[in-house]
Amino acid sequence: MNLIIMGAPGAGKGTQAQIISEKLGIPTISTGDILRGAIAAGTELGNSAKSYMDRGELVPDDVVIGIVRQYLESECCKDGFLLDGFPRSIEQAEALQKFGVKIDAVLAIEVDDDKIVERMGGRRVCPGCGASYNLKYKPPRVPGRCDRCSAELYARSDDNPETVRTRLATYHSQTEPVKKFYAERGLLVSVDGNNGIENTSGLLQKALSRLTEKDDTAEE
Repeated sequence: MNLIIMGAPGAGKGTQAQIISEKLGIPTISTGDILRGAIAAGTELGNSAKSYMDRGELVPDDVVIGIVRQYLESECCKDGFLLDGFPRSIEQAEALQKFGVKIDAVLAIEVDDDKIVERMGGRRVCPGCGASYNLKYKPPRVPGRCDRCSAELYARSDDNPETVRTRLATYHSQTEPVKKFYAERGLLVSVDGNNGIENTSGLLQKALSRLTEKDDTAEE
């Protein structure tokens, strides 16, 4: 399946994308991870993107579109993929459509803004393997250390409350219209993400099961 997962910063897209990716055996294409990796490596792309991300603003479309197109044309995406963090604007959605890529469904995780601010204040990230934790909802087994590689966890600079609210405002004004874009095409599936990882995962799995059954029926 070719899927897109959407939601505000801190809605749990990364965690749910990993679960879906493993279950369906398709790669996750996370533009956020790609950009943060470029920043850590000090590449030209990373330096260009850093100032935007630090302010909670979107990286320019031409940069992000180029990255995504390169991945979609790679061999690893031939049997399906899950886009996480793209498209974030109508322009990006239209660019994806122009690629001729068929999207089977757009999964939107809905979480209240106040809960997102609370969640992101407790987020901790591993600098080694990129694993993400939350001090309240998904704490590491050993405080301050990654479960996978034992590296010391850190709080991202863009997780402070002021920046989070700026990112949320950007999301509501620039990204939420993308949901309408896909709703008009009958592709949007929204689930409630306010009640924790397991509950959200269960709702997403039910939605995917219904989509699979619909595809099977259509083929018959």
